[in-house]
Amino acid sequence: MPDSPGVYIFKDARKRPLYIGRATSLKDRTKSYFGDDLIVTRGPRIIDMVTRAKSLSWQETDSVLEAIILESLLIKRYQPHYNVDERDDKSDQYVIITDETWPRVFLARARDFDATAKENRLPYRVKARFGPFVHGGLIKEALKILRKMFPFKDKKSHDPRHEAFYRALGTSPDGNDANAKRRYQRTIANLILFFEGKKATLRAKLERDMKAHARKMEFEEAGRVKKLLYALDHVNDMALIKEQEVGSKEHGEGKDGNSSSRDFRIEAYDIAHLSGTNVVGAMTVNVNGESAPSEYRKFKLSRQVDNDIAGLVEILSRRLNHSEWTYPDLIVVDGNQNQLKAAEAVLKARRITIPVVAVTKDERHKASDLIGDAHLIEGHRKTIIAVNAEAHRFAINFHRKRRGAIIF
Repeated sequence: MPDSPGVYIFKDARKRPLYIGRATSLKDRTKSYFGDDLIVTRGPRIIDMVTRAKSLSWQETDSVLEAIILESLLIKRYQPHYNVDERDDKSDQYVIITDETWPRVFLARARDFDATAKENRLPYRVKARFGPFVHGGLIKEALKILRKMFPFKDKKSHDPRHEAFYRALGTSPDGNDANAKRRYQRTIANLILFFEGKKATLRAKLERDMKAHARKMEFEEAGRVKKLLYALDHVNDMALIKEQEVGSKEHGEGKDGNSSSRDFRIEAYDIAHLSGTNVVGAMTVNVNGESAPSEYRKFKLSRQVDNDIAGLVEILSRRLNHSEWTYPDLIVVDGNQNQLKAAEAVLKARRITIPVVAVTKDERHKASDLIGDAHLIEGHRKTIIAVNAEAHRFAINFHRKRRGAIIF
C-alpha cells in the first residue's frame, strides 16, 4: 500500500463496496484494520465489515483535499452498507453553488436543505450541489483552501463590508464589469469540475486557456491561470490534516496520519482620534486567513493627545497584560519604522518574542510599503494588508460612536 493520501474500498465476494474511507496515508490507515485492538478502537460494526470483506482496493490522490471530495463522490455513487446504514445524516452538510448572475458558494445542512427544498422554499436557485459531507469541520477547512484557489462569493457577500474584506484578501472576485463576470463564471465552472473529481480534465482545460491567453498577448490572464495550475499541484493540506485528526478523535477513529498543524494568528492595531480628542484604539484578529470578529477588542485610551505612537504603546501594553488571550504569531501596526520600533520595544521590555510588521500608507490611505520580516511579509502579504485595513475600519467606527456622530 502506498504511503500517500487517497481513498480505500473494502469489497465483498461479489466485488461490491462494503465500506469506503479516506486516508492521509493509505498504508498506515488500512493497516489499522488488521490490528489486535480493532474491537477496542473501531467497535463491532467495523469488525463485522472486515470479516465480510474479501478484497481491498484503493485510489491514490495528490492531496487530502482531493481524497475528501473523492470519498464523498464514491459513497454517493455506491451507497456502501457500512457507510450509510443506520446513520442519522441530518447533520451532514452539502456544498451549494447558487444559480445567480454572481453565483455564491456555501455550506447547507442536510436537514435544512432537504426540508426547504421539498417545500420549494429555498431562498436561492441551486446550480450545483455536492455532498453530503459527514465531517463538518473538514469540509469547512476544505472550502477555505478552495477559496484561495477559486475566489468565490459566499453566503454573506450581499453585505458590502463583508465582501470588501474578502476582496482585500483575494478570496472573492474583484471587479463588476463584463470581463470580471466572465472570469468569475469560468472560476465557478472550474470549481465544479474540481468537486466532480475531474482534476485531469480541469488541468487540461486550464493549460489550453493559458496558451490561448498567451497567444492573444493577454499576459495578466495567462498569469492567473498559471498560478491556479501551480496551486492545483501544490495544495497545502496541513489545516485539513489537523482537522481530520481532531475529527477522528471526536468520532473514536484512528488517526489517518502523523502530521499536525497549528493556527497562524495575526493581530493588527490602529488608533483613531480627532485632533487628540476621543482617542481610541482597536485590535483585530485573523486566524489562518480568516477574520475572527469575536476576538476583536476596543480600547479607550487614557492619553487624550495627538500622538499615535503613545497610543500604540498603551493599547499594546494593555493587550499583553491579558496573558489569558492567545498570543499572536505576528503583530501588524499602522505606520512606519517609528511605530515598528515602538511595538518592538514594548515586546522586548516584557521579554516576549513576536515579529512585527508595519504597514505604511500613501496619501490615499492605501498600503504602499510593508516593513518587517521579509519572509513573513512574502508569505502573508494579502492577509497583512487586509487585517490592517480591518483594524482601521474597526477603530474608525468605534471613534465615531464615541463622538456620537457619523462623519461622512
